[in-house]
Formats: sequence, structure tokens, C-alpha cells
Amino acid sequence: MTIELGQIALLAALLTAFSLGLFPMIGTYTGNRRLMAVSTSAALIQCLLLIIAFGILTSAFVNQDFSVEYVARNSNSLLPMMYRYSAVWSAHEGSLLLWELILCLWIAAVALFSKRLPEVFRARVLAVLGWVSMGFLLFILFTSNPFGRLIPSAAEGLDLNPLLQDFGLIVHPPLLYMGYVGFSVAFAFAVAALLGGEISRDWVRWSRPWTLVAWS
Repeated sequence: MTIELGQIALLAALLTAFSLGLFPMIGTYTGNRRLMAVSTSAALIQCLLLIIAFGILTSAFVNQDFSVEYVARNSNSLLPMMYRYSAVWSAHEGSLLLWELILCLWIAAVALFSKRLPEVFRARVLAVLGWVSMGFLLFILFTSNPFGRLIPSAAEGLDLNPLLQDFGLIVHPPLLYMGYVGFSVAFAFAVAALLGGEISRDWVRWSRPWTLVAWS
């Protein structure tokens, strides 16, 4: 049942991403501050749900739950503990989940640390990020779901690709994704400026710190 909770968390995150993309954007066009205020809570809830989903998948690898197809294909009972953790993002499904988790962490960071931005512009930025997040969640749920069950359960897993059993796999993908995914924030600032008809360079100045962090 535990692995199904991961699936439920992803579905809840999808609904939250939809709310993040829709309601604040409507609020920016209607001047409804309550709708714009939804952006912060939705961003944080979505981040929490992705942390839960990722934690559940990680637990399945650590505890060698070979009833999960993704675990059975990318781990076995002899795999050292540190590679059980890195095996979570060793294949397509898990790496996409890691990508989405990092995206949600970026969105939560924008929600928490951009409160000095104009209210309408900030709501637009978070709404754009909500639509980006929803796209990835739809892709994960319908084409690359890591929470699928294997029936009947496998007695033993296949193994992690030997080429990936290296310390570099543990640190490289998360660090790489932090940079790649971080540029979605710069993208959201640019789109928000276009949607709001911003002709000044203020949005460039506002997005610069986020871009520099992603670049570094």
C-alpha cells in the first residue's frame, strides 16, 4: 500500500500544480488578491507532495521492494546501500521524478524568497511555473510512472547498470538538474513579463539573482 501513496501524492501534486497555474493567473487579470495569494500555499503544498512521493520511492529502493517494477529493474539485494539511493534516479522514470522534485523546490524557493516583487508579477511567475510543473507531472503519470506494481512480485531484482555504480552517479544528476531546472525560473520571469506587457528592464533585474544561482 505504501507505494500507492506515492502515486496518490503525484496525483495530488498534479491537482495542486493546476491550481497554481490557474487561480493566481486569473487573479492577476481580475485584480483578485485572494486568488493571487493562492500561489504561495499551492507552491509549498506541491513541494511537500513531491518530497513525499520521492521519499516513498527512495524507501522502496532502500527496503528492496521488488513488487515495484522500477525497483526490480534497477536494483537487487546485493546492491550496496549508497547505490540503492542513487538507483532512485538511475533510469528514466526516477530521473524525471528527481527533475520534478527539484523543479518544485525551485518553485517553493521563489514563493518564499520573492515577496518583494510586485504582487501581480510574482503571481504570474508562480503561475507560469505551475503550468511547467503540471506538464512534467502529466508526462510522469501517463508515460514514465515509477510507482507501477510488478504482479507477481519478483523474488530478486535485476541489478543497477554496472556503468552507473559509481560515486559520480550519486552527486552528478542532482547537481546537474539543479542548474538545468533552475533556468525554468528565468523562463517564468520572461513569460510573466510578456503576459503583463512589461516593457521596462525591471524583470531582468528581478530574475538576475535566480539566473546566477542556476548558472553557478
